[in-house]
Amino acid sequence: MVLNKIGLQGINCINDISPENFQDIALAIFNYQYRENPIYRQFADALHRQPGNVQNLEAIPFLPISFFKSHTVITGGDAPTLVFESSGTTGEVTSKHYVTDEAIYRASLLHGFKQFYGDPKDHVIIALLPSYLERKNASLVHMAKVLMEESPHPDNGFYLNEWDKLASTLQSLEVRKRPVLLLGVTFALLDFAESHSLKLAHTIVMETGGMKGRREEWTRAQVHAYLKQQWGVASIHSEYGMTELLSQAYSKQDGIFMPSVTMKVLVRDVNDPLDVSNTGAGCLNIIDLANVNSCSFIATEDIGNLSRDGSFEVLGRMDHSALRGCSLMTA
Repeated sequence: MVLNKIGLQGINCINDISPENFQDIALAIFNYQYRENPIYRQFADALHRQPGNVQNLEAIPFLPISFFKSHTVITGGDAPTLVFESSGTTGEVTSKHYVTDEAIYRASLLHGFKQFYGDPKDHVIIALLPSYLERKNASLVHMAKVLMEESPHPDNGFYLNEWDKLASTLQSLEVRKRPVLLLGVTFALLDFAESHSLKLAHTIVMETGGMKGRREEWTRAQVHAYLKQQWGVASIHSEYGMTELLSQAYSKQDGIFMPSVTMKVLVRDVNDPLDVSNTGAGCLNIIDLANVNSCSFIATEDIGNLSRDGSFEVLGRMDHSALRGCSLMTA
């Protein structure tokens, strides 16, 4: 991740980012994106937030995530080499994230994964992503693909609905005591757990969300309790990411996420989007430094609690039928 072009001498890559210099990098990226991203500049100008009067993270204007549906959000003049696209029903407008430097995405993903789980080569990577595998530009599939490329185990693989084959593979890996990461969309993990009760002593089970419209909605606590019961694991891990972000946050238990080094979470007041703070409850704003060539400052539609140590919990999504504020849907 070359950052000298935005005025940060001596900080050249993801590995140079730290909590101590995060704000300086974020402000430099804000200045760069204000100059080089016309959509973001128009948005910032409408809020009267320009480089001259933005001196801290809370003052940065956060672009509503819906802009990735209605606009082409690109900083700089490079052409995209990769496009991530969200899911949607027939005829629905989807979000598109145009990635002009795939190397930045890869570096951010691998640095964040190593931060929490060590080197991917130390894990067998198994991805249970049926709905995502049916989509050409799913960022979650690309994430799993990159991890598999870094972990060239013969048992790595994607699964649709081959429950028996998946169960056999996991049992074989358990016998051999091979560390496994089972990365799965929530509804598919539940379907698999219903059909196969296993003892997974050497497997990390990581759910990535994804229930809406596929089966009865469960809370995250219900999902985790059921998966722990069916597979004998002490905890269920979670991944927080989205089409519009190149960085991830991870939870090792109880749905409490910690962001990777390239990500920071803030909260905005449910009634005043310009009232932003670094702790408390509200709608989540995400700073993603890896989004240097799109937009690093995203106002999401998620609602959560943010703790002083930077960890956060996702409680639900904004309900757009509400005329004022943010109301909660089932988490």
